[in-house]
Amino acid sequence: MSFRVQPAAPARPNRCQLFGPGSRPAIFEKMAATAADVINLDLEDSVSPDDKPEARKNIIQAIGDIDWGTKHLSVRINGLDTPYWYRDIVDVLEQAGDRIDQFMIPKVGNASDIYAIDALVTAVEAAKGRTKPVALEVIIESAAGIAHVEEIAAASPRMQAMSLGAADFAASMGMQTTGIGGTQENYYMHRDGQKYWSDPWHWAQTAIVAACRTHGVLPVDGPFGDFSDDEGFRAQALRSATLGMVGKWAIHPKQVALANEVFTPSDAAVTEAREILEAMEQAKRDGAGAAVYKGRLVDLASIRQAEVIVRQSEMIAG
Repeated sequence: MSFRVQPAAPARPNRCQLFGPGSRPAIFEKMAATAADVINLDLEDSVSPDDKPEARKNIIQAIGDIDWGTKHLSVRINGLDTPYWYRDIVDVLEQAGDRIDQFMIPKVGNASDIYAIDALVTAVEAAKGRTKPVALEVIIESAAGIAHVEEIAAASPRMQAMSLGAADFAASMGMQTTGIGGTQENYYMHRDGQKYWSDPWHWAQTAIVAACRTHGVLPVDGPFGDFSDDEGFRAQALRSATLGMVGKWAIHPKQVALANEVFTPSDAAVTEAREILEAMEQAKRDGAGAAVYKGRLVDLASIRQAEVIVRQSEMIAG
């Protein structure tokens, strides 16, 4: 372990982030009634330029009017390369109530982008006397973003989460695909007459997880575009969870249950983790540094792995 201990990520469930366009206020109450841990009210890609002012008004109204329960309430603003983003922040912070928890920032390319957002948010909060600091989540969806992923993760104490936006990321990288997430038809290996499809997002996800875990930020997988393909969604979510991500976006309400299923540790996994911890406690009482559990060696590294599962289960249950 390094002398500089890695900070812990925020202790809150983030299994599923459900998105809804700010231009469709009729669905807001339905979103609030879902089992999603995070609600993302969108002002960016799902809202046409002509509809952005009205969508902003809808979101400001909904922040105070709708009972969001214990959900983490986030607003995705427009990108810093647009004329909309500053008004998104100023209007929401000046006109909406304190219920908002977070701004989501799309297409972040470097730490300076976060500095600009942080400075504006801080100024408006001070001017309005807001006592609840608004958190930030960023989306990595460009070549610049993945190249500067660690500096972005460390850019502000407001940073709480980081997501991978597969579609814009693919476009920025020049990838030959129109799919949003999942395996890609032409990304395969061939052996003995058989095709084997691998995961084109694996390396980017791993870079995001490493940066997030280094700086105490929640790593989140982004959208899976084909909401008719439950098994494809589940497969990508399982890969993401295995790599260390804590949750996934839902662009359709039916994906909420799938994400919650994958990113909630199973009863069997929690039971095994607790048994491993107990086996190591017994080994400690016996003066041993390791133990045998179900025919395999467990040691201090096994404790840390088991503790992750138990903590996650307890946090979700709480």
